[in-house]
Amino acid sequence: MAVQLIDAKKLLIVTAIVATATGLILLVSPPLVAAFLLGASLDAAAALVVARIVGAALLSLGCACWLARKDGPTHAVPGLVAAMLLYNSLAVAVLANAGAGARLVGVLTWPAVALHVALAVWCIACLRSGWGVWTRRHT
Repeated sequence: MAVQLIDAKKLLIVTAIVATATGLILLVSPPLVAAFLLGASLDAAAALVVARIVGAALLSLGCACWLARKDGPTHAVPGLVAAMLLYNSLAVAVLANAGAGARLVGVLTWPAVALHVALAVWCIACLRSGWGVWTRRHT
């Protein structure tokens, strides 16, 4: 079980799927994401634009993770996982503040916090493993 936890290829695949799906939904329907994630609406046109830019960024992250899943132990993969760790950690802070501080709570607020915590822990495990799992299986 511990070997699967630190498998960077699986982390990249899971992140690619989650980020791509979320990015596409944000691009198509930002109000839907806001309603489920924060229990709020996006009233201003500027908020819709910013939400769609976030969707494009998540789609880009998903694409990068999908393409990197076959790269093996290069210097790019740990850099990508470190960036994912930063993103997931900040997502936890922002969503937890929205839910606990600003009282913006939707159906998916706390599940999203839990997902980002799990992904952040997985990123840390991959970075701490020294990529040993990857090199044993893929060389």
